[in-house]
Amino acid sequence: MTTYVLVHGAWHGPWAWDRVVPLLRSAGARTLTPDLSAPGDHGLHDHAAIVTAALDAAAPDDLVLVGHSYAGLVVREAADARPDLVGDLVLVDGWAGPDGASLFGLAPERFVRAMRAAAEQSGDGRSIPAPPPSAYGIEEAGAAAWLAPRLVPQPLRSFAEPTRLSGAVERIPGTSIGCTPQGFPFDAYAERLGYRRLALEGPHDIMLTRPDALADLLLAAGRS
Repeated sequence: MTTYVLVHGAWHGPWAWDRVVPLLRSAGARTLTPDLSAPGDHGLHDHAAIVTAALDAAAPDDLVLVGHSYAGLVVREAADARPDLVGDLVLVDGWAGPDGASLFGLAPERFVRAMRAAAEQSGDGRSIPAPPPSAYGIEEAGAAAWLAPRLVPQPLRSFAEPTRLSGAVERIPGTSIGCTPQGFPFDAYAERLGYRRLALEGPHDIMLTRPDALADLLLAAGRS
């Protein structure tokens, strides 16, 4: 059986995949949605450990590991720790880079300054309040009203902490699904890694607006 391990991005939770999960399951796949949203001063390595545990729990199924946005960095570190378990790696508008890459290291300086300032203004200096739904391309009033109360603060440390990669992850076939138009150069990150690149028209939170189209691409990756 193919198991999809679906990892949500920053400020989100496992619920981000709620519209995709039934579609994958109806196609005969199993799904796991690790939760990276627990409050606390967690870093990228903490999040990667959560995903690694999910991979261990899913073995010996055929595993497709999927990371959205910030989780692109997380899933690459987790896959690097378990290269023999992961059959395919898929990034959805994912931040990604080589050993030592971090989200703050990849992002434009203006974004880094804005996130650090938001953390300072939040009161504790360690967590970044969630941006509004429009930051993820969710403009329709009903969808925005559904999304806004579900968003949670993101630990600043998770954006600053660099990935630790041995190089094993580079043996795993990778696919990058880029939402268009892009707000950040996700295609460029994928190209530098040698990943196959696919485009899907829609906002950054494509799993909320076009779950059918995204599920189709994920299922195709699982069959590759």
